[in-house]
Amino acid sequence: MFVRGKTNMEKRKFGKTDMEFSVLGFGGAEIGWSNEAEATVGELLNSALDAGLNVIDTAAAYKTSEELIGKAVSHRRKEFYLLTKCGALDAFTREDWSKIGILETIENSLRNLKTDYLDIAQLHSCSAEILRQGDCIEGLIRAQEKGYTRFIGYSGDNADAKYALELDVFDSLQTSVSIADQTPIDTNIKLAQEKNIGVIAKRPIANAVWRNSEKPSTVIITNIGTEFSN
Repeated sequence: MFVRGKTNMEKRKFGKTDMEFSVLGFGGAEIGWSNEAEATVGELLNSALDAGLNVIDTAAAYKTSEELIGKAVSHRRKEFYLLTKCGALDAFTREDWSKIGILETIENSLRNLKTDYLDIAQLHSCSAEILRQGDCIEGLIRAQEKGYTRFIGYSGDNADAKYALELDVFDSLQTSVSIADQTPIDTNIKLAQEKNIGVIAKRPIANAVWRNSEKPSTVIITNIGTEFSN
C-alpha cells in the first residue's frame, strides 16, 4: 500500500523548457540490467513519486527497463516527466541512427512505457560523426512534429557532447558527472548553461564502482540517482 502525499522536494526550471525537474530523478538502467521483479519496481517507483521525485529516465537499450516502468507507473503519468533514449538498442549490441530507425524506436518505447508522449527523447551517446550525417537529428525532429515527444535531447560526453551543444538543436544534455569525473563542470555543463540548455547528471555515483573489488571485464552502464537541471 502506497501512502500519497508528496514532500517539498526542491525543483528547478529545466533550461528553456516549461518543465520544473525535481533535483533527484530516477535512472532506469539498473532495473533493466538486473531484470528486477515487477513488484519490486512498482514499490520503488511509486514510493519515489510519493516522495516528490518527478523525473524518470530510461532508454531503449536498457533491456526490460521501459516495460517495467510502463507497468509500474503509467497510471500516474501526469505526475512525472518521462525521458528515454534511442539509437542504441538491444543492450548496446545494435545501433540504428537512421531517421526511420529513430522514429520506430521511439514508437516502440511509447508502447513499452504505456504512454502516448515523451517529455524528452534523447540520442543515446552517438558520435559527432553520426550527428554530422544528420539522419538521427531529423528522426528526433520528426518525432517531435508527430507529437511523440515534447522536447529533444542528447546524452553523451566529452567532444561528442560539445559538438551536440554547438548544433543548437537540442533542449537538453545528459552527461556524466560525479566525484570521479568533474571535467564537464567547467566545460560542457558551463557551455550548456550559457545556451540555457537543461543539464541532467548521469552516473552521479560513478557507476557504483565501490561494489567491485576488481576492475570489471565488461562495463555495465548505469544511470541511478541524481538528476540536475540548470
